Amino acid sequence: MLLTFPHRETWLHRVNPTLKIVLFSLWFAAIILIHDFNVMVNVAIGSMLLLPWSGHPLRRLLLYTSPFLLMFVSTSTGMMFFGKGETEWVRWGLVNITEESFYRGLHLGFRALSMAAVGLLFGLTTRPVNLFYSLMQQGRLPAKYAYSFLAAMRLVPILAEEFQTLRHALKVRGIRKRGRIFNFYQLLHRYAIPLLAQSIRRAHRVAVAMEAKRFSGQAKRTYYYVIGFTYRDVLFTAYAVGVFWLAFLAGIEWPYADITDVR
Repeated sequence: MLLTFPHRETWLHRVNPTLKIVLFSLWFAAIILIHDFNVMVNVAIGSMLLLPWSGHPLRRLLLYTSPFLLMFVSTSTGMMFFGKGETEWVRWGLVNITEESFYRGLHLGFRALSMAAVGLLFGLTTRPVNLFYSLMQQGRLPAKYAYSFLAAMRLVPILAEEFQTLRHALKVRGIRKRGRIFNFYQLLHRYAIPLLAQSIRRAHRVAVAMEAKRFSGQAKRTYYYVIGFTYRDVLFTAYAVGVFWLAFLAGIEWPYADITDVR
């Protein structure tokens, strides 16, 4: 069972994962601290421009981003329709759209869209193996924790296959749902308890095997994958800095609206 779909590798896949975590964390913090509507729109555009370099086809990207677009619409309209402000545009029942609430809603929507785009980009361009190897080499993460996370991720497809096997076995035996009231108890009794018991046994065997192979040792280790820094990391850092610099410059020189602070 595959956790990802086939895709084309781009230069973003070769950026150091630890550097991605640091830059994206700073990216998130900067997005939260920006209260200028014009700057926020530019940052959102810069964040979305990275998605074509994820290596996934356009249709798949549209599928991935559809929940975030829905979140953009719901966040924006919720603030627009029920926000507060002095310059009233439309009032109809409980709906009260003002100039301040309109731009505040768009600001929140673009903020959510920027965070979603950056988070999605990290998930689409970062392999778990490279991430944990980078955290071990650059982030000094102990090997026992890194390999434990990798082993746990490998167990997820096995757990999904066991769920399907258990589901088919129950269907073959002719066991059906008795009613809506007992659905939760039935699911807990028939699926959760067997899967949990099997997962505990398998996790114990993996832990014993890792202990036997000295994964908990503190000695200096060698690595099959050596994750370092290349010119792509410099290019990505320059892009991140350039996005915010150009966003602030364009937001001040060529604003979309006269609103500079939506708070």
